[in-house]
Amino acid sequence: MNPDERLPPVHADDAGKDRPLRDDTRLLGRILGDVLRQQTGEEGYARIEGIRQTAIRFRRGQGDEADAARAALSAMLDGLPAAQVLEVVRAFSYFSQLANIAEDVHQNRRRRMHALAGSPPQRGSLAGAFATLASGGVGAEAIVAWCEGARVSPVLTAHPTEVQRKSILDAERGIAELVAMRDRMALSPAERREVEERLHRRVLGLWQTAMLRLSRLQVVDEIENGLAYYRYTFLAELPRLYADLAANLGPRALDGRRLAPFLRMGSWIGGDRDGNPFVTAQTLVHAVRAQAGVAFGHYLDEVHRLGGELSLSSRLVRPTPALLALAASAHDANPHRQDEPYRQALIGVYARLAATAQRKSGVTLPRAPHVEMPPYETPEAFAADLATIADSLATHGAAALGEERLEPLRYAVAAFGFHLASLDLRQNADVHEAVVGEMLERSAVVADYAALDEPARVALLAAELANPRPLRSPFVDYSERARAELAIVDAAAGVHADYGAEAIPHYVISKCQSVSDLLEVALLLKAAGLVRDGRSALDIVPLFETIDDLERAGRIMREAFALPAWRRLVAARGDRQEVMLGYSDSNKDGGYLAANWALYRAERDLVAAFGDAGVTLVLFHGRGGTVGRGGGPSYDAILAQPRGSAHAGLRLTEQGEIIASKYSDPELGRRNLETLVAAALEAGLSDVEQLGDRADAYYRALDELSAHALSSYRALVYGTPGFVDYFRASTPIAEIAGLNIGSRPASRTASTRIEDLRAIPWVFSWSQCRLMLPGWYGVGSAIEAWRTGRPDAMPLLREMHARWPFFASVLSNMAMVLSKTDLAVASRYANMVRDEALREAVYSRIADEHALTLAALAEITGHAHPLADNPTLARSLRNRVPYLDPLNHLQIELLTRYRAGQTDERTRRAIHMTINGLAAGLRNSG
Repeated sequence: MNPDERLPPVHADDAGKDRPLRDDTRLLGRILGDVLRQQTGEEGYARIEGIRQTAIRFRRGQGDEADAARAALSAMLDGLPAAQVLEVVRAFSYFSQLANIAEDVHQNRRRRMHALAGSPPQRGSLAGAFATLASGGVGAEAIVAWCEGARVSPVLTAHPTEVQRKSILDAERGIAELVAMRDRMALSPAERREVEERLHRRVLGLWQTAMLRLSRLQVVDEIENGLAYYRYTFLAELPRLYADLAANLGPRALDGRRLAPFLRMGSWIGGDRDGNPFVTAQTLVHAVRAQAGVAFGHYLDEVHRLGGELSLSSRLVRPTPALLALAASAHDANPHRQDEPYRQALIGVYARLAATAQRKSGVTLPRAPHVEMPPYETPEAFAADLATIADSLATHGAAALGEERLEPLRYAVAAFGFHLASLDLRQNADVHEAVVGEMLERSAVVADYAALDEPARVALLAAELANPRPLRSPFVDYSERARAELAIVDAAAGVHADYGAEAIPHYVISKCQSVSDLLEVALLLKAAGLVRDGRSALDIVPLFETIDDLERAGRIMREAFALPAWRRLVAARGDRQEVMLGYSDSNKDGGYLAANWALYRAERDLVAAFGDAGVTLVLFHGRGGTVGRGGGPSYDAILAQPRGSAHAGLRLTEQGEIIASKYSDPELGRRNLETLVAAALEAGLSDVEQLGDRADAYYRALDELSAHALSSYRALVYGTPGFVDYFRASTPIAEIAGLNIGSRPASRTASTRIEDLRAIPWVFSWSQCRLMLPGWYGVGSAIEAWRTGRPDAMPLLREMHARWPFFASVLSNMAMVLSKTDLAVASRYANMVRDEALREAVYSRIADEHALTLAALAEITGHAHPLADNPTLARSLRNRVPYLDPLNHLQIELLTRYRAGQTDERTRRAIHMTINGLAAGLRNSG
């Protein structure tokens, strides 16, 4: 079957709506073609254009025509000299990236058209959420109350799947702005030509910018890359979202209050030490100061602009006494501003803010203050001065003058504070065990902590937490690892003193498997004064990752709540506890269906455990970019959670290339933030899941299906002799490890075992060879085994698909993965496995499973095509797949050369460029 046959036919209405997209794609393709002709010559251009047209004929053709095109494509690509390979790889990578730009612009266009047409509210919009809640009897007052007690937070992480350089991303943003300009502005023919000339220059600059980094990213680079998205999107769009939400709620619901800052940003970049030896106390402090610098830079610019705008004269208006006092405190002697109290007040505000910025971040001031003033001690003091200005404006009918800049600035201060984003600490439980064991041994408390059983550990740690004497001694020479971990908590204590507890509010424990894992972190925090007198300055967050860990999560938290020492810590934090769930490692451990069901079950168990203990549960979802790592549409994923799991909000990770695809464009970024808020509101204030008396039947079915899927997946991945060899030969995993795309090593240890490989490169590798195995394997055989002898099996699964958001989401995400899977391409990667018997044994099982899964999906959903209900993605794949095929073909050719001994720099670089290009074309590769 030609893979395009798995895509549904294009509907005439969709074709008409997508005409502007086709026009933009053709324009960008034509401009890239012009650049290629100039840069590679007529011969180079003809070669690339011939490959492009042949790849399209292969994908769009049928039967003999497709076979002939495939043969012609192979003839064009096989044996290309290294220099020509580099040109072709770069050209097709940029074809894909320019197509991404056109699609993003079109998404924004379609949303604007939808709004202008006065159409019903879309799913995932604020208006849609308000309508849904109103239909269920939830009013604006209830939404306001929920915002006051909830927390919703996207958390940016530096996982090594973002292969794009920031220079490339900046160039692409410039191209996107010009394409949008053509669409949104009425341009004369001359102006249109000028925009196209500017586009040509941008694409030329893109072509002459290196795709690959010369050296591996350092942690400080990752920090700076993450901060770029605040400048692109968050600093401007998040406050606007607050303002829009407040406007939708109305003054009656707010009753004179400002909307609580429930939506705040989080970060792991600079605080995540799990498996990354390059994150240290120094990088932690650097991250906090760099974040603060971005926040202060924004505030200083906005206050300066506000001063230019509020030129109101006291001869014409009567400000409040508080505003006049604020103006007088600036001691502004400029004679031209003596009747301009708002400007005088802002002169003082700017001066105090500048002093604060220099003290807390060392930022270079964009402009010197006119007067010297003492710094603000807290962001609340800064916010109070802004409130004084806003209140005064309202008294003389000028509140509207603050809507454009002052109100967003006030929301920005409430959301970002002086720290910009809450930075989490994260470390592996094994490290905590070793460090705490060393401290106990060096203090003569116990000689061999690791030898104690769990009850003895818990008793010992609880006693140490209650003991007022410090466990750490300044006179002991600890190991390098212990010194590094203690330096981290000391640095966190310093950050709390300088920026407040919100700057570092969470400590996440990877591989948490017991109550002692929780108490060990409490003891480390106690050593830095962050736990004292039964209170913890940080929320200690267990991360449950593997299938077994998820199954034990509820029990572990029940045991923790039953322990007085832990219960006191939780009570002191307002009876609120966060728990993180790991999507990536659970999938690598047990496969797609078993992992998703284990996560769902864990959430239900946790909801029950927390309800019994009288503790508020906040879930932190460790989702990746691909479906195999918990990816997929955030809106549907949030609404697919079990009842009660999102009542207090949620946090979720945003990882790798997903950050760029969601937030590099401010309009798209605003839409994604709005979708997150809409889903959180609906999940938090209503019970989306309404299963009634069918719940038990659904749960039994998934219990049994999950067991079958787990067995099938583990039999392949962990039970097949030689599977590791197959994986390493048939994917570019070794070459991915050599890419300069992240500071963190690809494996936790030097071992080649699947268990020790990080989930991110595991999924990334399967994406590159177009198998996407972690996103579907095991489902087809599970359904086939389970339905045997059950005449009601398929009717029940169809009912579950129709009624149960969780099951519908699982199948929808799997359909997206299957639509990107291409066994024809994957079989060519399999041919790189030299052991013929191993190749046949493994690949035939994968192919059989793939066929079973496609058939089962079609039978349950009633759709012949996996993407029958997702025409947008179907269109995207139909347009971009022809540009991926040459990259896959060349990657296989290059890997074969490289592994045969052709290990020169050009070959290695070309391999890395194919990885880069495929990741960009697939968009959610890791």
